Amino acid sequence: MLLLATKGRKSGKARTTPLLYLEEGANWIVAGSNAGDDWNPAWWLNLKAQPEATVQIGDTVMRVRAREASEEEKNLLWPRFVDMYADYEVYQQRTTRKIPVVILETNAE
Repeated sequence: MLLLATKGRKSGKARTTPLLYLEEGANWIVAGSNAGDDWNPAWWLNLKAQPEATVQIGDTVMRVRAREASEEEKNLLWPRFVDMYADYEVYQQRTTRKIPVVILETNAE
């Protein structure tokens, strides 16, 4: 699990969300599954409004910049999420929305 800290798009308040993640080079990858609900999770809406955030893994805190994976990237990454946690596939089947795969790039300036 990583802890993703975002800024609320409406409230401006700090929000922290624990998420399963994949490592990809120096970046972290998360999925906006929202357990298969028909709406995107608040943390993803917050990142779309303000892509700069922080990630904490263990005692290490890093600044990141979020972006949605391209279709090509998602096609490569999604099976890794399902291998890590099979319920991701169940979540995708529950909803008509495309679950976003989000790349948290650590080279944020």
